[in-house]
Parts: sequence; C-alpha cells; structure tokens
Amino acid sequence: MDTGLKDRVAIIAGSSSGIGKATALAFAAEGAHLALCARRQAELDQVAVEARSRFGVQTHIQIVDVSDSAAVVSFVESTHARFGRIDVCMPNAGGPPAKAFLDTTLDDWERAWQLNLRSAIVFAHAVLPHMQRRHWGRIVTLTSYTVKQPVPELVLSNTIRAGVMGLVRSLAGQFGRDGITINNVGPGFTATDRSRSLLETRAKNRNVSLEQVQSELEREIPIGRMATPEEVAATIVWLASESAASITGQTILVDGGSYKGL
Repeated sequence: MDTGLKDRVAIIAGSSSGIGKATALAFAAEGAHLALCARRQAELDQVAVEARSRFGVQTHIQIVDVSDSAAVVSFVESTHARFGRIDVCMPNAGGPPAKAFLDTTLDDWERAWQLNLRSAIVFAHAVLPHMQRRHWGRIVTLTSYTVKQPVPELVLSNTIRAGVMGLVRSLAGQFGRDGITINNVGPGFTATDRSRSLLETRAKNRNVSLEQVQSELEREIPIGRMATPEEVAATIVWLASESAASITGQTILVDGGSYKGL
C-alpha cells in the first residue's frame, strides 16, 4: 500500500524508546523525514542514526520536556525552519504513575495535566497553522485503552487522557475542511518498559511474582499476549496515510481485544 508519506515531515514526541521509537522508524520506512524529541539525548541520537542509515531520511532532533510549553513551541518552529513544512504530528509523553486515588496529590494531578493533556494542546496549537497553509495534515495522539476502560490503579491516566479524546473530537470538527485529520490511538498493555513497570507495581502490591501477574494478564487478553510497539506504530502510520483521509475524530484501540464495551 502506498501511504503517500514519502518526503513528508513527521514530528514524533517521546521517540527515544518504546512506541515512540517504533513509530519514528515506521514513518522513516515510508520515506518520511523525522523531527524527534525526547528527554534522553543518547537514546534519541541512536534512533536518528538508525533512521538515517536504514531508510535514508533526514532527521532533526531536540531535547524537549513536553511539560515545558515554550520548549514544545520552540521545537515545532525549529522543525519548520529545518524542513519548511510539517505534515504529521504525534504528541506523546510517558504515562502518569500508578497510584490509588487517595494516594495521589495535587502535584501528581498537575504533572499529569502538563505531560499528558497540555502538551497535546500545545503541539496542536503550534502545528495546525503550518498544516492549514498546505491544506494537508495529520495529528495522531497517543493515549491508552484506559480512555475507554479505566484501570483501577491508573486513575491519573484514566482521567487526564480522556481529555485528550475530547480534544481530538473537538479539533477534528474544526479542521477537517483544511484537509487535516485528527485521531487518537489507545494501546492496551504493550511490551514496553511502561507496561513492565505497571506489572511490577501489581506484583508488589499483591506480593506475587512478576511472571504470575504477566501470565494472568495475558490470559485476559483475547489474543493471548501484549501488543508489540511495532503493531501500535503501524496503526499510527496508517492513520497518517492517504488511505485514512476520511477517518477523523476517532479513537482506535490497539489492545488485543481487551476493551469489553460495544
């Protein structure tokens, strides 16, 4: 399938590891040039080197904490200065910590808002004018299947990331006539460090082994395993492709069938 992404420019936040890294390489495989940001320089450099050496694309990298709105705006503008265009943007940040509600603090809630909702707002606000001028654009946010099916110990994520879904729905209705689609991808448990950390927390709380908790989880997933980062990345690339031009305002779950709703 021709995705129509060759020589387009994709901003991928949180691209030093996990789903962000897999997404960056998936876009590079389609011939898209990359603007990558994260907080870890060495890992980010490695992703950029791999993308250039394997796929021959151009890269622009910058160390950014996405909770810093000014840094996000600066990164978007430096990307446009480097490439002269911005076609795709994937806001992305690490998930909030796993905590019971009464163990959360107002600082936890403020940090979750800054990382997981405000950063998506700032990215969208910064990239949309560039997309409007070219009458083409794709924004694909990355949240979690918890926006549809809350997980008890993830009350911060359950709440804040549902706001991203509201943002996606709102912006999709406003910018569709500009040739811009805006969607959300909600992974379920995926084979990343984040999922391992959550499973370790469950195991510690229950005083059982990590292996037991993971085995129990995988039995609950209809496909019998966690998704891979590459499977999530493939969905993001498809939503950014020409083939998905009529899909906007949607949340696509990549959760192996874990969500039980209709």
